[in-house]
Amino acid sequence: MATATKLEVLDAKGKKAGSVDLPEAIFGAETNVPLIHQVVTAQLAAARQGTHKTKNRGERSGSGVKPFKQKGTGRARQGSVRMPQHRGGGIVHGPVPRDYSQRTPKKMIAAALTGLLSDRARASRLHIVESFGIGDKPSTKSAREFLASVAPGKRVLVVVVREDENTVLSVRNLQHVHVLYQDQLNAYDVVVSDDLVFTKAAFDAFVAGRAAKEDTK
Repeated sequence: MATATKLEVLDAKGKKAGSVDLPEAIFGAETNVPLIHQVVTAQLAAARQGTHKTKNRGERSGSGVKPFKQKGTGRARQGSVRMPQHRGGGIVHGPVPRDYSQRTPKKMIAAALTGLLSDRARASRLHIVESFGIGDKPSTKSAREFLASVAPGKRVLVVVVREDENTVLSVRNLQHVHVLYQDQLNAYDVVVSDDLVFTKAAFDAFVAGRAAKEDTK
C-alpha cells in the first residue's frame, strides 16, 4: 500500500484548519522531465487549428493566356500571370491544412501530470484551502488578497469543483491567475504555473478520481 505525507489545509484567513494526506502514488512520484516535455509538446500541438492554406498556381484567379509572345521581346518566356514569380501569382510549397495532433498514450499523460504534481509538492508550491471565504457574491478583490497571502508565486493555478461558481467568477479576471475544474487538470497548465492552489473539495475529488482510475486498470 502506498504511503502518504501530510499537507496543511488553510482556512479563509490563511491559518491552519487541518491537514490532508498526499498519496505517494500521486504526489511522491519521480519527475521525468523528458516525458513532461513530450506530453506538453503534444498538448500544444493538438491545440493548433491547422487550417492554414495558401493558393497554388491552379487556384489563383487570372487569365491563362500568355502575357506576351514567346519570342522577339528579349524577355524571359512566360506562360501565365498566375505563375509564382508574378505579383498575385500562386505560392510554391505553401502550407496546406493538416492535423498537428500527436498520439500520446494515456499512461504517459497521467505520468507527466503525476510527476509535475509531485514536483510542486516537494517544492512547497502546492497549497490546499478550505475555501476562499468569498461568501454569497463573487469578489475579485477578496480573491486577490487571499491568493497573495497563500500563493507567493507570480503565476497561480486555482483548482476548484464545478459547483464552486463564486470562486470561478472571483478569480477568472485576475492577471496571471488561471482557474480549472479538478477534472480538467493537465500537464501544460501545471508546468506554466508557479503555485498550485486546490480547494479542499477539489483536492478530494481529484484524488478520488485518480484512485477510481487506478482501480479500473
